[in-house]
Amino acid sequence: MGSPKKNENKGFFAAMTSGFSMFGSAMSRSVNGLQGNEGVEVINPEGGKEDAEEEAQKGRWKDEERDSYWKMMQKYIGSDITSMVTLPVVIFEPMTMLQKMAEIMEYSHLLDQADECEDPYMRLVYASSWAVSVYFAFQRTWKPFNPILGETYEMVNHGGISFISEQVSHHPPMSAAHAENEHFIYDITSKLKTKLLGNSVDVYPVGRTRVTLKKDGVVLDLVPPLTKIHNLIFGRTWVDSPGEMVMTNLTTGDKVVLYFQPCGWFGSGRYEVDGYVYSAAEEPKIMMTGKWNEKMSYQPCDAEGEPLPGTELKEVWHLADVPKNDKFQYTHFAHKINSFDTAPAKLLASDSRIRPDRYALEQGDLSKAGTEKHSLEERQRAEKRTRETKGQKFTPRWFDLTDEITPTPWGDIEVYQYNGKYTEHRDTAESSSSSSNETDLKSIEFNPWQYGNISTE
Repeated sequence: MGSPKKNENKGFFAAMTSGFSMFGSAMSRSVNGLQGNEGVEVINPEGGKEDAEEEAQKGRWKDEERDSYWKMMQKYIGSDITSMVTLPVVIFEPMTMLQKMAEIMEYSHLLDQADECEDPYMRLVYASSWAVSVYFAFQRTWKPFNPILGETYEMVNHGGISFISEQVSHHPPMSAAHAENEHFIYDITSKLKTKLLGNSVDVYPVGRTRVTLKKDGVVLDLVPPLTKIHNLIFGRTWVDSPGEMVMTNLTTGDKVVLYFQPCGWFGSGRYEVDGYVYSAAEEPKIMMTGKWNEKMSYQPCDAEGEPLPGTELKEVWHLADVPKNDKFQYTHFAHKINSFDTAPAKLLASDSRIRPDRYALEQGDLSKAGTEKHSLEERQRAEKRTRETKGQKFTPRWFDLTDEITPTPWGDIEVYQYNGKYTEHRDTAESSSSSSNETDLKSIEFNPWQYGNISTE
């Protein structure tokens, strides 16, 4: 069982994709004119016939910076660089990974619809479209800040959702998040794994994602595709996510398999997503097609994957309007995530919004952002040395490490489970809170270290 074969020349679905049959490696050219950088490939997602050297000079780097960082990164080729490399603040966006985890909540109304839906296959249509919807935000080429151990991010005032994420481990870097409203519960443990390939990097989403629909107690498991970041130093940086996304109804055995096409020659196939909702007996029930940067649609199909007579393709999700010429390619929701409008009245001092390097970058002060980033990293190292000297162990406040080990296509992951304490904390804070405004929240001093539980090993 899997996604439809692209070389099958039959039916409506095959006809839709036959024009994009040439996919595989994107157009690439070796850069031979840059002294000391021979053999570096620069990949242009739009194809074209530009001179390779000219194409390589495009991007955010100045010539002297480009050569310097290429020499620095060469020694890491083949390695996982998640926490190995100190990177300049110029490549960062004013958001942490904990905040980026919250971006999947933008179209949370699709999970509300999945919960209310009686048809088990349409539930997967809604839920998988929700999972696809975040990829427009994931195409940004700026790097989010790595969270400090014990750092958190809280979000309220969106779809009735209470969202909390926490950095639960520093080495390896791991984050956990929990979101909930009247329709669903969302839980994720995430451990990014990377592999530097020179001028590109593969990002493997090692993690466990579960969604529980409250009406019937249905539990959905999500396995996303990997992400490839092209032209890190030479050329215009761009992002692709080729491969399969699988969402499984653990309650019934039904599943949806969506194939994210890789960018092909001259940009063919880029953004395209196709697949089917299958019954537990592995019979296709609903065809899904679309683009992760535009919309997703569906149509009932027969056992051969052909559209049922009398049915038509219907849209289930489309991208909301986005700001034009935004400096960091942010959506309106991304700005909302950074805003204090989505913050609770009594914000934790460990929240990413008040992290000084992130906030300085948001205000356009790169020098201060770099200084603050270095200061936080040094303080984190000092805190670690102090704990080790005292024989102390850090444990998260809002998530507990379980005995469960979940296998993924890219390695096993330890699972952190939400312990319910944040809900109790928020209820108490709301019942005792007085009026608060943005200025009050901004005045809180960032301090992630005071929230973790420190115990003697």
